[in-house]
Amino acid sequence: MAASAFQHTLQGPAVFAGVGVHTGAYTRVRVRPAAADTGIVFARTDIADLTRNLVPASGEAVCKTQLGTVIGNDAGVTVSTIEHLMAALAMLGIDNARIEVDGPEMPIMDGSALPFVQELDRAGRRAQDAPRRYVEILETVEVADGGKWARLSPAEGFELAFEIDFANPVIGRQRIDMAMDERAFRGELADCRTFGFLQDVEALRAIGLARGGSLDNVVVIDGDRILNPEGLRRPDEFVRHKALDAIGDLYVLGGPMIGRFEGVLAGHGVNNALVRALLARPRAWRWRSLVLDLAEAG
Repeated sequence: MAASAFQHTLQGPAVFAGVGVHTGAYTRVRVRPAAADTGIVFARTDIADLTRNLVPASGEAVCKTQLGTVIGNDAGVTVSTIEHLMAALAMLGIDNARIEVDGPEMPIMDGSALPFVQELDRAGRRAQDAPRRYVEILETVEVADGGKWARLSPAEGFELAFEIDFANPVIGRQRIDMAMDERAFRGELADCRTFGFLQDVEALRAIGLARGGSLDNVVVIDGDRILNPEGLRRPDEFVRHKALDAIGDLYVLGGPMIGRFEGVLAGHGVNNALVRALLARPRAWRWRSLVLDLAEAG
């Protein structure tokens, strides 16, 4: 039976540390194995009260989406900028993990998902004796906010299309459309970094954002120039990173996707609005188990 039919967790802990791109706070993270059917749960180890320091990742837990995805619990405890790690967990097939972080924001690392992929690889994966639950899209669901929109529709596997269009000549219009699995994620998206404009930095810092941003973790654009000495990793790194973000934002649904995601100019807010719209329409999706599929076929 295919390994992807069963849930997976880590063999051992994955450890990393760094600054948060928005808070500038240095945090240490330990991703630990977790029992089957527990999902992805963040634990704020800097909060001593064990009754309020757990923040499970779910669509309803997303409480802010300005330049990053923030989840929170009923006690008001939050963890921000989770999307890059969530994308890595989703595409490496990690269903269950306890993520211990000693501050309010996940470290940005190099601005992509690649450092998370590398540490998860070092930790290793192991199968668990429980069927993996896929989120299968049965009916098309779409949300829009002005010219921004996102859609989920039925498909045989996980497909991903994204389009951006910036007046800036460095970016312009970019589009990708691909079948997405672990191999494609590793080869096509994982190393693509977040980006921003130099002209926005002071305004963002004035409202408490971008305080940890630097050329080490953000592709910075100034007019028609990229300020990072190494340049881009790919000609269309910008749209590929937006697709990476979308994968992480979708994984708060609690399982890997069987369906097609399309986003045009969409950010974290539109992505989460799509998640909530799907959850509000129970007939538009179902949990699907490949174990049951194989049992019925046999």
